[in-house]
Amino acid sequence: MNQPKNPVRYLLFSVLLIAVDQLSKLLVFKYMQPGFSGQILLAGNWLKLHYVLNPGMAFGMQLGHEYGKLFLTLFRLLAMCAIAWYLVHLARNGASKGLLWALSMILAGAVGNVIDSTFYGVFLDNAPYGSPTPWFHGQVIDMIFVDFWEGFIPEWVPVWGGQYYSTPIFNIADSCIFLGVCSILIFQGHFYTPADEEVKPEETTHNHEDAESLTEPHSFDEVAKTPGIPVEVLNENENLDIDSSRNLSASMLNLDSGEILESEEVISPTINPEFEEIKQNESVDIDSTQDISSSMINLENEELTKPGESTTEK
Repeated sequence: MNQPKNPVRYLLFSVLLIAVDQLSKLLVFKYMQPGFSGQILLAGNWLKLHYVLNPGMAFGMQLGHEYGKLFLTLFRLLAMCAIAWYLVHLARNGASKGLLWALSMILAGAVGNVIDSTFYGVFLDNAPYGSPTPWFHGQVIDMIFVDFWEGFIPEWVPVWGGQYYSTPIFNIADSCIFLGVCSILIFQGHFYTPADEEVKPEETTHNHEDAESLTEPHSFDEVAKTPGIPVEVLNENENLDIDSSRNLSASMLNLDSGEILESEEVISPTINPEFEEIKQNESVDIDSTQDISSSMINLENEELTKPGESTTEK
C-alpha cells in the first residue's frame, strides 16, 4: 500500500506557478503595447510575445451572454476549490506523485485566471465597456503566441467559414492547465494503477494450509496416498519401520490370550504369580513373547488336569 504524502509540497508548487503567471502578466501590462505594434519576436515568426486582453475563457473562447463572464468566474471559483480539495484528498491517500504534480499544475492555472477575472477589472481597470461591475469582470492578459498559421478560413467550412483565424494566444496559467490535463490523459494507466499487486487472501490461506499439512505427522496410509512425496520421506516420518510393524502385528494375532498388545506394553499375565516379574520388564522381545504365551498355555493345562486326577484317586 502507498504511503500518505504531504500535500503541502504540491500546494507550494501551485503557489510558485501562480506567482510566475501573475508576474508575467503584470510585466506585460506595464511594459508592452497591445496588438501588433508591441509584438516581440522570440524565435523567428512562429513564437512571439503578443499582448491581448481575453474577456472569456482559455485560448480566447467566450460565452455569448450578458452575464456569461460572471458565470464563468463563479465556475472558476468552484472548480478551484474542488481541485484543491481533491489534491489534498489524493495526497493523504497515497496517490501517485505524477498525478499530484499534474493536479498542482491544473490548480495553479485555475487560480491564476480566477485572479485575473476577479481583480483585474478593479485594479488594472480593464473590464469590458458596459460591464455591470468591474468586480468579477476583469479581462485575462494573454501574451504567448505560437504563430503556425493565420488567415481567412474558406467559405465552405461550416460555422467558421469566411472568418479570420490565427492560432490561439495564451498565458502561463493556460499552459499549466493544458499540460496537467494532457499528463493525466497520457499517463492515466500509470497514475491510477498500484505499483505492487496484493496477493489474494484465498491463495495465501491455501498455501499456508498446504505447508502445515506437510509438517504435521500422519499415518502411513495417509502419507502414502499423498502425491509427490518420495518413499524416503515416508520411511523417515516418525521413524516408521514397515517390516517391524508387520512382524509386530503378526505376533499379536498369534497370541492365545486374546489381549491386544499396544506399542509400548506387553501381556500382563494374571494366572500365576510367577509371571509377576514380566510386568516389570517394559521392553519384551516379540520372540520371547511367543514363548511366554506357550508356557502360559501349558501351565493352564496342568492346573486343569490336577483336579481330575485327584477325583479319580478318591
